[in-house]
Amino acid sequence: MTDTPSSLLSEELNKAILQSVEDGFSEQIDFTSDMIRFPSLRGKERPAQEWLADDLKKRGYPVESFVVDVEKIHDHPGFSPVNVDYSDALNVIATHTPREIKGKSLILNGHMDVVPEGPHDMWEVSPPYEPKVVGDWLYGRGGGDMKAGIAANIFALEALKRIGYQPAAKVHIQSVVEEECTGNGALACLVEGYTADAAIIPEPEDEQLVRANCGVLWFEVMVSGHPVHVREAGTGANAIEASFRVIESLKQMTEEWNAEKVNHRYFEELEHPINFNVGQIEGGDWASSVPAWCKMQCRIAIYPGDDPKDRAKQIEEHLAKDLAGDSFLGNRPPQITWNGFFARGYVLEENTEAEKALAVAHRRATNKELTSFVTPGYLDARVFVIYADMPCLVYGPVTESIHGFDERVSLSSIKRVTGAIALFIASWCGLEKIEAGDAK
Repeated sequence: MTDTPSSLLSEELNKAILQSVEDGFSEQIDFTSDMIRFPSLRGKERPAQEWLADDLKKRGYPVESFVVDVEKIHDHPGFSPVNVDYSDALNVIATHTPREIKGKSLILNGHMDVVPEGPHDMWEVSPPYEPKVVGDWLYGRGGGDMKAGIAANIFALEALKRIGYQPAAKVHIQSVVEEECTGNGALACLVEGYTADAAIIPEPEDEQLVRANCGVLWFEVMVSGHPVHVREAGTGANAIEASFRVIESLKQMTEEWNAEKVNHRYFEELEHPINFNVGQIEGGDWASSVPAWCKMQCRIAIYPGDDPKDRAKQIEEHLAKDLAGDSFLGNRPPQITWNGFFARGYVLEENTEAEKALAVAHRRATNKELTSFVTPGYLDARVFVIYADMPCLVYGPVTESIHGFDERVSLSSIKRVTGAIALFIASWCGLEKIEAGDAK
């Protein structure tokens, strides 16, 4: 069987694929749990990526692993500036090639990096890197965002293999780094030449399709003070206290940007699409000295269509103008460094062939109609949609508390999403029977 569109998948084959997902599900959750045990924080992803590369080789795939090379990507319009070491920023790509290409090619993308877990004593169900199943939930840092998605990509293909089929088109399985901070991992794959007719990213999106998402800017604000002994505090300038005025100014600007939502398709109905956050703050050197410095790590969203350079300039100009009358900051303005996300947002055009195929697969796997929504978060889909003109379907399982304590992902939802991805692969790529000479 080859070149099989979703409308031509027989009811018998649909049932066989979904049953195969069921048959392999226990192994899939064990696999996901093994990934969760790796604390694959930024700069520490290599052990998890090497483990995954070895696993994919054992499954019969040719695998390429490469470290993100800043020199190759820094002139690309999708590049985000960095000042960290990339020596362990390892991407992994496994590739399936059929005997004869009949269907449409596909990228199955996911990110291995996870966000910091915070104080471990605030995780109530289980420590962050000790996965635990309680009822319908699998707990653990990165389980939902998005190691369950990486596993779903792999085990959707395994479900087809189990019943004797493989895609009749080229399929790249990508596990990338830097999704949580720059997007440079997915961008590096594109620059290396990995493209396809469509992509799927099973991010934790509650079994919905992402229609659009914001771009993101990361920046550091350095506020300088005037240190004196605390007994003479009135003669100095407290950099930490001055940073509060900077924060309030940026919050005011954020509300001005939110008022622009009426001009941006799909964002008009969102209550607060542009969110500003101070994620880290540090400053001062001594409890009895007025602090001479305060450094803040900040994040703000931008709309699809916005040029990150233009919005960055707006931030700099806003602070310069708004703080010009400040008795201290007017003479010593805060210094801004762009040090992470410098990413555009994207809109997925409606009713593409890929979306229609996913809608059919979703209906058959869940008995529900596929819905879409708009998210004010960042997604690597912008790399595929903007810079490769490729439909990218961001669609993944139900989760709770991602980036928080007791992060968890629904087991039943993982199973439905894996089934939908398997059905999508069968329809989008077509199927061919596995023969004795095939690698997998």
